[in-house]
Amino acid sequence: MAFLVLSLGSNLSSDNSKDTRELNLNKAIDRLIQAKMKLEYKSSIYETEPEGLTDQPKFLNIALGVITDFSPRACLKLIKQIENDLGRKRTVRNGPRTIDLDIIFYDQLVINQDDLIIPHPRMHQRAFVLVPLAEILPNYRHPVLNKTVAELLQSVNTKGVRLWS
Repeated sequence: MAFLVLSLGSNLSSDNSKDTRELNLNKAIDRLIQAKMKLEYKSSIYETEPEGLTDQPKFLNIALGVITDFSPRACLKLIKQIENDLGRKRTVRNGPRTIDLDIIFYDQLVINQDDLIIPHPRMHQRAFVLVPLAEILPNYRHPVLNKTVAELLQSVNTKGVRLWS
């Protein structure tokens, strides 16, 4: 069994009629649980300003810690399938999306392949990842940077991240 840390985000409604960002997050979490991942930690939901391409709706973001017997590659395959099933369209880099799931950590493994990099290569620069993650795993240590999530959070601007109710 392995400890998998995920970051989830949504800034588009799946049915174009109302705000279903939270529903998109919950559907993705349900799919992970249906795949026999055991939810150990779940952060609060945070509303965040988009980064990169800023002319798009705000995101809802959450962090999860799960126990899994999936390999890192099988985890990647599963989250890509969930994204596709929930209507994710890959048209513009850093563009709007119904759902986004990113592997942040997988135990303390370091993997650097063309299509799979763990720990996530930009997580330490992203407040929308670090704020929810620090809520649930502040003492989790980055295996490459050798800093805790709480220490990494101190080096980013959190102005665009707020607790969502």
